[in-house]
Amino acid sequence: MHLRHWLMDRLLPALITAAGVTLLAAGLLSYASPPTTGALPTPSSTPTALPTPTPAVTPSPGGPSASPAATPTAGPTSAPGLAAPTRVVVVFAGIDLPILSSDYDPPGNPGNYPLCDIAQYLVDPGAKLGLPAEKGKTAYIYAHAREGMFLPLLEASQRDDGAELLGALVQVYTDDDHLFIYEIFRVKRHATDFSLASSVGPNEQRVVLQTSEGRKGTIPKLQVAARLLSVQPANHAEAHPKAKPRICA
Repeated sequence: MHLRHWLMDRLLPALITAAGVTLLAAGLLSYASPPTTGALPTPSSTPTALPTPTPAVTPSPGGPSASPAATPTAGPTSAPGLAAPTRVVVVFAGIDLPILSSDYDPPGNPGNYPLCDIAQYLVDPGAKLGLPAEKGKTAYIYAHAREGMFLPLLEASQRDDGAELLGALVQVYTDDDHLFIYEIFRVKRHATDFSLASSVGPNEQRVVLQTSEGRKGTIPKLQVAARLLSVQPANHAEAHPKAKPRICA
């Protein structure tokens, strides 16, 4: 079974040429065109703890219904620059989410709590957290363990310590129309720091996906790390999905 999933994740991209804070109740906000940036963002503050996305109180066993990765059909021929991640896809787990910066904080969102229906990325040079194209840095992407978000990662991690995720591919699109393809090599449960991200080598490029392991206020997090395999051009529309971030209640 693991071999079949591994083969699917390996073959599909080739064939398609991919902190805590307390949860407070809030209203529903939707943004049809959230800002993106191609430059290295400046964090509003230096993170001292892991961000705190939490799982749904009563997650449904059905899992998310996210669509598979889109097919990159055209894009730039130039080398990737220091562009922000815009979309994350894990075909094996049925994950396909737009990405916004952790600095993106819409009105009515107390404490800049992680938003729903999107993933977010965190940049902190001191912790070696950066952008996908930066060597010796880790692209750090987090989302709630909720339906349609990173819940499949949490569920998979609870089965044989996430062995089924090893070898699966993570696809990260960037604002300059590139697709970074990574392979999962480590599933770290009960994480309390950024050591998995900061242990990246000087010439290595890594992505870490984070989600929560318990209800709101739970400090240990799940981290899934993947190493960069390749970079390729991506279609502009596929690298810029329409994000509709929602303030979680």
